[in-house]
Amino acid sequence: MGNMIKRHQFILEELKKDGFVKVKDLSDKLGVSEVTIRKDLKRLESRKMLYRNHGSASSLSAIISDKHIDVKEKMFAEEKASIAKSASKLLNVNDKIIIASGTTLFAFANEISSHNDNLTVITSSVKVSLALCYNPNIEIIQLGGIIRKNSVSVIGHYAENVLGSLSCNKLFLGVDGIDLDYGLTTSDMNEARINQQMIDAAQEVIVLTDSSKFGKRGFCKICDISRIDHIITDSNAPAHIVEMIREKEIKVTLI
Repeated sequence: MGNMIKRHQFILEELKKDGFVKVKDLSDKLGVSEVTIRKDLKRLESRKMLYRNHGSASSLSAIISDKHIDVKEKMFAEEKASIAKSASKLLNVNDKIIIASGTTLFAFANEISSHNDNLTVITSSVKVSLALCYNPNIEIIQLGGIIRKNSVSVIGHYAENVLGSLSCNKLFLGVDGIDLDYGLTTSDMNEARINQQMIDAAQEVIVLTDSSKFGKRGFCKICDISRIDHIITDSNAPAHIVEMIREKEIKVTLI
């Protein structure tokens, strides 16, 4: 398909179907070189009709807007429960872990709420603390500061200062978006900052996220993808993105 306008129309139609397109697939389908496709994507991005990723492109709708935690809890509930169950198997006796905020992390807290091994949990999430507080085997350190109502979690320099004095075995982190080029993102600037402090305090960073977050971006960057060690997600995660993440020597567990 040599006509540039027709190629652009085709690319945008493909984006509507899945929310992302791969350069190689477009090259094969349109019968043009990958160089031509990259130029097409660059033009479309300059017109704010998509944004480019590594070897692919995503629709502008892939930029995540902030939603209240009560709304998010109803989305991908079964996947989040399965991810939480898989993540719980990574816990060891006497682990000192950080649990960030988010609905998948809340599902993780519910999964480990009856855990018999001694754990110390540091968390910014009020809902996580409430889920764990009746277990005598789990010591909880609730970070203090300003309550961010959309996530029912703590933000601000008080919490950040405490994290700066801690060293933990594992961080269980939720995200709003995973983009190979841009990294891990969330929809709130203060949430991103406290997540950065959590990453610095942890020996191992484990991301718990459903497959809908791949190829998407939140408003604020948390870190480059190279800063994480392990992702646990559901089997609907885009295979080409999973493959490229694994090539970066990051473990990906599909449930």
